[in-house]
Amino acid sequence: MVKEQKKSEKIADKLKKETEIQRIVNHYFYSKGLSLKDIKENARQKKIIYSRFTRPAKQLLELAGSVEKAEKAMSTVAEWAKSRGLDYAIETVFKKWLELDKLKPKEVVKKPFFLGNPMVWSETKRKWYVISAIGEWLEFAGKEADIEWKIIK
Repeated sequence: MVKEQKKSEKIADKLKKETEIQRIVNHYFYSKGLSLKDIKENARQKKIIYSRFTRPAKQLLELAGSVEKAEKAMSTVAEWAKSRGLDYAIETVFKKWLELDKLKPKEVVKKPFFLGNPMVWSETKRKWYVISAIGEWLEFAGKEADIEWKIIK
C-alpha cells in the first residue's frame, strides 16, 4: 500500500514537473510573440521542435526555483533583448542570470527635428536652434508644436 502511494506520488511529481517545464517553454514562445495556437501549429509543421526546449527549461526551473521566477527572468531578458533588436534563446537567461537585476531595456530616445533638420536646445540661452545641412545653428522662431520628435535607433 505504501509502495503504491509513493509510486503515485512520484508520477504526480513527474506530471507536475512536465507541466511546469511546459509552462516555461510556452512562456518563452509567448515572449517571442507567438500564441498557443501558433506554437501548436509550428510544432505540427515541425518548424518548432518542442523537445529541444525542454532540457534548458528544466535547467532554468532548477536555477530559478519556481516557474514564476523563471518566467520573470525570461521576461526580463526578452524585454532587454528586444529593446536592442537582439534575438535570444532560453539559454540567454542562464548567461545573463547574474545580471538580471541590472538588465534594463534600452531607453527610447526621441530627438527634435524641424523640417528634417536636427535641433539643439541651448540651456544657457534657453532657446532652440536648428542645425542646417551645412552645420549652421539657426535660431528656431517657430512654435513648440512645430517640432517633430523622432525615435533614433
